[in-house]
Amino acid sequence: MTDWRDDRPATAGFSIADWARILGRGAIFGAVTFGGLAILLAVRLIEAPLFRAHRPWTPYITQAVCKLAFVILRISLSVRGRPMQRDGAMVSNHCSWLDIFALNACARIYFVAKAEVGTWPGIGWLARGTGTVFIARKGTEAKKHQAVFEERLRAGHRLLFFPEGTSTDCLRMLPFKTTLFEAFYTHGLDREMYIQPVSLIYRAPDGSDPRFYGWYSDMDFASHLLLVLAQKPQGRVEIVFHPEVPVDGFEGRKALATHCERVVRAGLPPTIQS
Repeated sequence: MTDWRDDRPATAGFSIADWARILGRGAIFGAVTFGGLAILLAVRLIEAPLFRAHRPWTPYITQAVCKLAFVILRISLSVRGRPMQRDGAMVSNHCSWLDIFALNACARIYFVAKAEVGTWPGIGWLARGTGTVFIARKGTEAKKHQAVFEERLRAGHRLLFFPEGTSTDCLRMLPFKTTLFEAFYTHGLDREMYIQPVSLIYRAPDGSDPRFYGWYSDMDFASHLLLVLAQKPQGRVEIVFHPEVPVDGFEGRKALATHCERVVRAGLPPTIQS
């Protein structure tokens, strides 16, 4: 039996019209994304000395760029619920590299990503520039991660992480790992912070494989980006912001993670597998 991670949607070659869309959309998408990064870094030169860890201006640039990305790609983006305004973090299921653009378009947040992402060409620059928190997956780094989490949270940064630990094919949701939830039970943070579960739903373009937007396993980013740029018509992304909950309403990380997983899963279509 083939494992879902090894099963890929069938793809055909690109037509002349496809390449025209790839080149046209790609040029605009790249200019807006990296042009926005250049503006953000320039503003950060002023923002950092004035506000140190606080970032009152640059998240608005990130949000504007990500909103424009969906206009350029012609992907519909819809939202239910509202991003919380309290101190704390959000947790979401993880399907695609598009998650970053979708969630940033709707909320001013800072992502938590594995350390390797910071070394990726292009993506790593964007992640570092927008204030992503990088973590190593070694158990020996747990205390260091907790310290970084606490510093960023106390600076008023609303973090977002993907407890599944990896992206999927849009047809399933993996069990939530509880490790990162432990950071909210240190030095009294549980009495101050809230957690908001978020559900991400991808609707593939009509007639396309339902896994079309999924980016998982060892998929090549460049190839998947070309596929998305070429697509006409596009599908849509739906984001559901569920009510936030106080961390101290749960006795520990496992109970909190279980609640968040249950709420996120309840917001997904009933066809999503475990």
